[in-house]
Amino acid sequence: MLPATSLERLYDAHAAGLFHYFTGIVKCEADAKDLLQEFFSKLAAQALPVGIVNEKAFLYRSAHNQAIDWLRRHGTRRRAEEASATASLRLFEPEADPDAAEFAGRVEAALNELPTEQRTVAQLKLWEGLTFDQIAEAQGIPLNTAASRYRY
Repeated sequence: MLPATSLERLYDAHAAGLFHYFTGIVKCEADAKDLLQEFFSKLAAQALPVGIVNEKAFLYRSAHNQAIDWLRRHGTRRRAEEASATASLRLFEPEADPDAAEFAGRVEAALNELPTEQRTVAQLKLWEGLTFDQIAEAQGIPLNTAASRYRY
């Protein structure tokens, strides 16, 4: 069982990023909140494996696996991809500066046009600051695949 202080530290450090990551995959804020709660509940019930080199990459890998399992259980993978073509995901808060708001809107629109695999890699790279090695580990894909998804 994970000590409460460790759980609090992990939550404070990573909950916001994990929530955005879940939202990018499942396309529904309520489902992302449920996934985040389930993620930290499961984490609290177990001890972290010994020898974790990169805590952040481990957490995102676990979150990625949980989200994929959730999509499979709910049969919404296809519907989520179809919805991503029409639904707009708010990644930026409204800006007071009209130029910044215009830029944020264009970036959001461009990201929403990407396939889920490419969008999640871009999100982990740009907003979470993960390296391609960490992204590959988090998503269970080869390093070159992570890099090429980002390049596309």
